[in-house]
Amino acid sequence: MTERKMQPLSFVTKRFLFFVVSLSIFLLVFSCSTLLRSSSGYLIPESVLMLVLANKTSELSTRFRDHSYHHLELLPPPPPPPMKYRISVRRNSNSKKDARVSGEGKRKRCDSNQALLKVYMYDLPPEFHFGLLGWKGRKDQIWPEVRNRIPTYPGGLNLQHSVEYWLTLDLLSSNSPGVVRPCSAIRVMDSSHADAIFVPFFSSLSYNRHSKLHGKGKVGQNKLLQKKLVDYLMSREEWRRAGGKDHVIVAHHPNSMLEARRKLGSAMFLLADFGRYPVEIANLKKDVIAPYMHVVPSVGNDSAPFEDRPILAYFQGAILRKDGGMIRQKLYKLLKDEKDVHFAYGSVRENGIRHAGRGMASSRFCLNIAGDTPSSNRLFDAIVSQCVPVVISDDIELPFEDVLDYSEFCVFVRASDAVQKGFLLNLLRGIKRDEWTKMWERLKQIAHHFEYQYPSKQGDAVQMIWEALARKISYVHLELHKENRLHRAELMN
Repeated sequence: MTERKMQPLSFVTKRFLFFVVSLSIFLLVFSCSTLLRSSSGYLIPESVLMLVLANKTSELSTRFRDHSYHHLELLPPPPPPPMKYRISVRRNSNSKKDARVSGEGKRKRCDSNQALLKVYMYDLPPEFHFGLLGWKGRKDQIWPEVRNRIPTYPGGLNLQHSVEYWLTLDLLSSNSPGVVRPCSAIRVMDSSHADAIFVPFFSSLSYNRHSKLHGKGKVGQNKLLQKKLVDYLMSREEWRRAGGKDHVIVAHHPNSMLEARRKLGSAMFLLADFGRYPVEIANLKKDVIAPYMHVVPSVGNDSAPFEDRPILAYFQGAILRKDGGMIRQKLYKLLKDEKDVHFAYGSVRENGIRHAGRGMASSRFCLNIAGDTPSSNRLFDAIVSQCVPVVISDDIELPFEDVLDYSEFCVFVRASDAVQKGFLLNLLRGIKRDEWTKMWERLKQIAHHFEYQYPSKQGDAVQMIWEALARKISYVHLELHKENRLHRAELMN
């Protein structure tokens, strides 16, 4: 009881002391001023006197603040940290799949003059994009309201080629003041102000869902959409203005855009690799390699060190492949009986993705071997599992390699060397703890560059793609400007 009564008394005493000391300082300064005026005739400005008083009062406030009197609030509390937005995905079998964007507070729209890349996006009908996900808006509504709820993408292996979905969402959110995101790319509504023209066709999803014929139809929906897209683009002034060279088309699935790719080959393609493209249609000079979306869970901060990874090398996936993928069969025969190697067939069935995630997170090295195409999502599953990737694919092209040195966190082996008996195992066993840990630490630093998410964050896969496109578009504009040198003279002839 005595301690409880002393707290209010202490509070009153301190406030009274503060008042008395402040008043004393004021009277002292006032007296000095009066004395100086009467004796020497020098005038001390009132502003100086007030500054002295303010400094003394601030000093006294600091002394009070530094004491442990929490009930004496002389300074306002710091503002709370801003609320971050997040996506909560609802997967209820009795309702439509959707994602909700939650958060508090608002943010001003990105300034297009400060954005790295200004992008004009065609208002294609929903049948080309979110309509493929089953989304239906109001009459004449083209785009979903991305500030509150977004249609979700189908899971499983469909996700690995979902690049166009994330980029479209990011552009839509760039004009929404309620969504917090970086301002690397911003959607502009006037194509004449744009650096690049984005074509929002979900081509990979169209291939996965509608490439097969149903019923008596002779042409599938995927082919029909490609034909419609070509007709639409050829009719646009934006395409004719630069011959399509400043257009961005996502064709991440190796079999997507098969019918349209030659007719639209002047555009910048976002691809997984160049395995099924002739060099005149797709090449590093004009196109961008985009990462697959990983399908195994990211380990985040729960990454096991060298000692806690009992498996030396891990591979799980399709083994019988054609073309360059025949190397998988040869490696399977060489490695299947090794005690510290996991090399087995696997699929998405029977929790295959979950098992693969656990296996990678328990392995020191993860084998990324060429299949039907030079690349696969297995490389990016390994990166987010922080399992050092071993790349055995001579023709692979890697995302963002102009800014990332993959040799810092990957091991590269020629296919001809890998199939030599004992070569691969001797190489991997020769990488000791310190060298492996150095690559593992680098993996932890760069893993976020391969994360697709909404809203996007600084340095994630979405932002890295925009930055890669910005580096390409500069060269495109250079070529266009050079072509325009004699354009006026040619019109006169």
